[in-house]
Amino acid sequence: MLSYKTFEHADSDAWVVFIHGAGGSSAVWFKQLRDFKERFNILLVDLRGHGRSSQYHGNGSRYTLAAISQDIIDVLDHEKIERAHFVGVSLGTILIRQLVDMAPSRVESVIYAGAVAGFTWSARSLISIGQALRLLIPFRTLYATFAWIIMPGRKAAESRRIFRREAKQVAPEEFHRWWQLIPEVRQRLKQWSAASADCRSLYLMGGKDFIFLPPARRIAERSRNAFLQVIDGVGHVCNIERPSVFNEMAIDFLMGRQPELKPAASA
Repeated sequence: MLSYKTFEHADSDAWVVFIHGAGGSSAVWFKQLRDFKERFNILLVDLRGHGRSSQYHGNGSRYTLAAISQDIIDVLDHEKIERAHFVGVSLGTILIRQLVDMAPSRVESVIYAGAVAGFTWSARSLISIGQALRLLIPFRTLYATFAWIIMPGRKAAESRRIFRREAKQVAPEEFHRWWQLIPEVRQRLKQWSAASADCRSLYLMGGKDFIFLPPARRIAERSRNAFLQVIDGVGHVCNIERPSVFNEMAIDFLMGRQPELKPAASA
């Protein structure tokens, strides 16, 4: 089973499950914990091969979106969490979207932070370059290069540092297992772009997330239960770059308030 950690609230029955992205760990949510713990029960998981789950590889199951999402459901079952809000970042948003398909009754609402909702020309180019280089250069070098491209600029320096640090815990063979998910991810994103989920969803994006913001905007505009909020002046990992704004928007949404559909002011 995945490694995980819970923080229980004395008076709340509501759970929030945080799902990190590829190469990260549950540590990427450290700027959310204090604010969210004041209102919700919290479940932090480390995905297979990541963080404190670095030695867990699915007990022999194949690496598919369904199998990795089932890992999360297994933790919910173990903790007897029947229904929860889900917050994901980057690739974690894809796993949550898969979970919504697999177990819709377990999902109260979703926040897709730095959502991977489609591949722009830039994203497809990065994948092609990575495919060509992944067997030629160390994966951590490739990951660090991609981190700079996806999270450029001075404001994203902390995000890059954290993701480089967490990536050191991911073994090279684990990196290749996750890389092999890309064809399935492409297929699923194409399917999801044509069929919106029924659950209440918020796409919470950085205004400088030039690679992933356009597809998220398109999905939100044509999904009846989806909202988009853009945090101005930050990039892909908006929960780290502007945590106070992120936390306020996210908690308001999870508390059932209607999002204000306008960018947050720059810092």
